[in-house]
Amino acid sequence: MNAEQRDRLELIPPDEDWAEAVWNYKMEFEDRGDSLDGTACLGTAVRFSDWLAAVRDNARIDTVRPGMVPATTLLAVRRADRSLVGMIDIRHTLNDYLFQFGGHIGYSVRPGERRKGYAGEMLGLGLDVCRRLGLDRVLVTCDSENAASAKTIRSGGGVLENRVPEGEGFTDRYWIEVRA
Repeated sequence: MNAEQRDRLELIPPDEDWAEAVWNYKMEFEDRGDSLDGTACLGTAVRFSDWLAAVRDNARIDTVRPGMVPATTLLAVRRADRSLVGMIDIRHTLNDYLFQFGGHIGYSVRPGERRKGYAGEMLGLGLDVCRRLGLDRVLVTCDSENAASAKTIRSGGGVLENRVPEGEGFTDRYWIEVRA
């Protein structure tokens, strides 16, 4: 990542002011038939208010919803124009499914903003959040066919541990050391 590509984004918590932007983000993915990774189940949300309530509940261990783990869900906003570029979900702990397939960090970049270096910047910012949460190392996964995602993870310090079968494909599991 060159100097011009650093500090273009900031991670902020979603709130009601972002309702339209988040919903447009969701629609862009759905219109393309793309998966909404790292969005705290935005893809299955019917209303923004319900999704935001779940994000807020899942941010705290005492209110985390059944079957979920505590997580911090953040919007990746471009500083220059305050546009929503991506989303990242940082899971504080792992359940069995996340340990095998989902990892500590899930993220997505809106289709119209891909191949601009945003994923790497988001991952770096997400790793900073992990450090503040006290995590020593984090698991980041991707579909074994997703070469761009694998490259981003490796560039962020990811070391491939293994490849596990998932459905008809495979998931690659990478660990990243995040100690300060």
